[in-house]
Amino acid sequence: MQVYKFGGASIATPERMRALLPIIEETTEPLMLVVSALGKTTNALEVVVDAACKGKKTEAHELAKKLENDHLEYARALLSDENYEEAQKALAVFFTELQWAIDDASMEKTDYSYDQIVCMGELFSTRIFSFFLQQQGLKFEWVDVRDVIRTDDTYRDARVDWAYTEESATRIMGSILADGKNIITQGFIGATSDNASVTLGREGSDYTAAMLAAMLRAKAVTIWKDVEGLQNADPKEFNNTVKIEAITYHEVIEMAYYGAQVIHPKTIKPLQNNNIPLHVKCFTDKNLKGTIIMNEVDSMFYPPLIVLKKNQSLLQVTTKDFSFVTEDNLARLYSIFHDLNIKVNLIQNAAISFVACIDQKEDKLQMLIETLKKDYKVFRNDNVQLLTIRHYTPEVLLDLTKSRFILLEQKTRHTVQVVMK
Repeated sequence: MQVYKFGGASIATPERMRALLPIIEETTEPLMLVVSALGKTTNALEVVVDAACKGKKTEAHELAKKLENDHLEYARALLSDENYEEAQKALAVFFTELQWAIDDASMEKTDYSYDQIVCMGELFSTRIFSFFLQQQGLKFEWVDVRDVIRTDDTYRDARVDWAYTEESATRIMGSILADGKNIITQGFIGATSDNASVTLGREGSDYTAAMLAAMLRAKAVTIWKDVEGLQNADPKEFNNTVKIEAITYHEVIEMAYYGAQVIHPKTIKPLQNNNIPLHVKCFTDKNLKGTIIMNEVDSMFYPPLIVLKKNQSLLQVTTKDFSFVTEDNLARLYSIFHDLNIKVNLIQNAAISFVACIDQKEDKLQMLIETLKKDYKVFRNDNVQLLTIRHYTPEVLLDLTKSRFILLEQKTRHTVQVVMK
């Protein structure tokens, strides 16, 4: 079995969805498609969440209605009259679910409300895609992944119950594949034991594809993107990027840890553990070679691998009583970050201070600072950037930091990290 993951850009328009048919049709093995929401839909649903949680229910319903109409127009462009009517009925179930989620949303349960609303994007897109594939005579069965992936209730970044999910995947998806059918399902989402929808974190569709591939013993996973393969840096941020033809799991997980967006941080582990190769290929030209990620590659010489995280805050936390930041204080500080579900992107501590670079999310920042201020003095420096370079050279570091104010720099033999303005 092969697992193909299609992101929002690959299905952003009906024309793009049609263009994926040659990729799907040429596959001779059983196939599972893991699909994201249509391009920009998640962002639009986040606006709905914001309005609904602020009590602007009429505005939220109007925004949701526009999204519904956009998806129906998309389906109309792809489907025959008969198939469109069937798709419309299937989509109406999710449109109703979205309206209920808006009515139930509130500021007191923002993360919960976020997941109930935002998860609809993947359900809309895959339902349309499934009818389109069936119209082409392809044997695909649509699966609501919320019936398969069981998680805890950490909304917006749910943790998967691996044992339960593997049993469900084998029972539900395995039987479909055994019957000679292919599967289309959603990335990014799952459900709790109480059947509340959850999301697995932004870019979580990659993780879904990897997880299901590992559970169902797939031969390979392919992530189809709008680039010809994995680049040494984000081409939207940097000029003259270099395509990498082959790279190890170890190197990619380092990049993901430091914030590279091309592969979700949790994606690599299930693939590496099961020795499943991951391909990154271009959906606009399936004949391009792309990038392969696996346990071992022939060459271990890489260009500088560059990751830039914007919208960061640098916090300096200092003990009020001048006690050292050693094991007891560090344990307390780590516990605070953990309890508030805040990832630290870079840390450094001195005698009486602890410095942390984190994502600048104001709601979580305020909660964190209020908690820290009970025992510590806190200083913050906002709107900073975190630059990480693996396999750096002095020339590349100088070029990327010139004319910038350096707030913090950390170096090892292979990696340099710089917090800068």
